[in-house]
Amino acid sequence: MGKQQDVGEADSHSGSGTTAHRPIGGSADARLALAQDPTTPQMTLIDLASDPSVLVRKAVAARVDAPAQALRPLTRDHDRQVREAVARNPSASIANLMRLVKDADRWVRWAVAGNPSCDESIRQVMSETSDKELRGLLAESRELEPELAARLIDDVSPEVRERLATHTHDPDVITALLADRTARVRKGVARNPRTTAEQRSALAADPVVDVRAALVRSVELSEADLARLVDDRAVQVRLAMATSEFVPPHIRQTLARDADEMVASAARDYRPGAGNASAVRAPRIAHRPSAAGTGRSGGGTTR
Repeated sequence: MGKQQDVGEADSHSGSGTTAHRPIGGSADARLALAQDPTTPQMTLIDLASDPSVLVRKAVAARVDAPAQALRPLTRDHDRQVREAVARNPSASIANLMRLVKDADRWVRWAVAGNPSCDESIRQVMSETSDKELRGLLAESRELEPELAARLIDDVSPEVRERLATHTHDPDVITALLADRTARVRKGVARNPRTTAEQRSALAADPVVDVRAALVRSVELSEADLARLVDDRAVQVRLAMATSEFVPPHIRQTLARDADEMVASAARDYRPGAGNASAVRAPRIAHRPSAAGTGRSGGGTTR
């Protein structure tokens, strides 16, 4: 989708739908319908951007064909849902996204993180923010530049490093986070399907139970690693193996004879495709709960 462009003055001699100015009037419902109508001229959308109805302004903010003159003032709208709609709009300009990524409301900032038009300049700001969730959303970005990923490797928040560990495609980042002293970060690496066989063997020997359990639920392992883990001292690890879709049948048959009845029962009752595996989650795209439509959702200051 193309980026927004400024609209010139209306041409009174033109019959073009992009410049003809349609008079605005009627009820709020009628103006909302006009804001949502794909044939509405852009000059009319500019007028609707200052409509007294929040719903009308939000409809304009969400339009990918809205002109820059319409979206620019909506980035400063007093209603955060309107600003959030601009933040999600893939046609929003970099200047508008830069303004919104610094918004006082967290939901507006987080919406920018999911905008496909974000570029390196936006991600740079995200990497420097004090907003931990925004840095976490950045850590899950597939377009993350190596220098920004390197900064997040040393992020003060273990959660941010864990999210980077789970989603990164950079082998150097995976190697660095494999040595992280925080178990939840190594657990993130264990869930990353882009680890090497050698790295998986190292994780299979991790001293923390949660790391080993996450590993067997998330990726395929070598026979040597499986043979060691099938006798793991932790019931939690063996139970994770019993219910993992990545464990081959002969290992599950061994677990069906496990000394712990819960493990043995889980292995015997396992059914492929029954939602047993713990797959890597897709990167989060922050969406406010629907109840937040009342304007009382947590976080951020409504301006």
